[in-house]
Amino acid sequence: MTRNDARALIRYALAGLVFTAALAWALYLARGALLLIYISALVAIGLAPLAAAIERQPLVGRRPMPRWTAILIIYVCFLAVVIGLGILVIPPLVMQARDLWAALPEMLQRGQQWLIDRGLLAREISVREAIAQAPVGTDAVGTVVAAVSGFIGGIFGLIAILILAFYLLVDAGNLVRLFVRLFPPAERPRVEDACLRVTHKVSAWLGGQLLLGAIIGTTAAIGLYLMGVPYFYVLALIAGIGELIPIVGPLLAAVPAIGVAFTVSPALALGVAVFFLVQQQVENHVLVPKVMERQVGVSAVAVIVALLLGGTLLGVVGAILAVPTVAILQVLFEELVSEVSRD
Repeated sequence: MTRNDARALIRYALAGLVFTAALAWALYLARGALLLIYISALVAIGLAPLAAAIERQPLVGRRPMPRWTAILIIYVCFLAVVIGLGILVIPPLVMQARDLWAALPEMLQRGQQWLIDRGLLAREISVREAIAQAPVGTDAVGTVVAAVSGFIGGIFGLIAILILAFYLLVDAGNLVRLFVRLFPPAERPRVEDACLRVTHKVSAWLGGQLLLGAIIGTTAAIGLYLMGVPYFYVLALIAGIGELIPIVGPLLAAVPAIGVAFTVSPALALGVAVFFLVQQQVENHVLVPKVMERQVGVSAVAVIVALLLGGTLLGVVGAILAVPTVAILQVLFEELVSEVSRD
């Protein structure tokens, strides 16, 4: 190698390093948008088999149903389910919350008296005194504003995901064909088969999530009914929906049930808390690994490791995306292994 060749190699290496660093920095700055696009792609992939099944149903005159119509039917059904759940859940919850708010002073007084009798509290304090004695650094207004802004941002993010997933589903065929054409002609059948397996796995993951929600909702309804908790069907429905959100979903879903049980008696509230704790331990260590292993074809160990890593890296979002991401990586790994074994 001559001196000029060495200098040219160094220049190319430095240019490649700068380009790689700039690309990595750009991806880091756009990480929020990229995550939203990835979630939209997973939703589109998961709904693709259902959309295809609806699309095969003929319209009047046996004309094929347009793909956008099939997708719109799925979205309308989803919206109808959300509205129906809201009609079923909100009125009882509002009434129970009103009763709980009315009984709150008495429950606070009983709780303080229990602490005084055991020497844990010197005297009763009012709510105003408790607020006045709160730490100086507490910013209640800022906390409320942050919570409201986060909720609104989540709503807009969900709308953006649904809109992007809609267009991805409409143009899915062209996108897949374009992706397949990036590979040599001899490899295109393998790539198409891998894409089909990824679609089936992600769709199975969505089905598994719904199955877990149904299991948790049903067992919660039975347990709360046997314990005599009011509005057990509504609380069980909240538990089933909360199951769809890993890590914090089950915890948040348990709060209304414990609060409602506390209006009956503290002992019942403790029993409900223990019930939800046991239920979630069984769900985390038995149901999720086994259901996902059966539905998605990912081993129980891989599911647990993926949930731990995803939750650590990206919190709730990472835990939600962990299993489908592992399923996609599994397909890629199988293809790489088969390629190496053929060579």
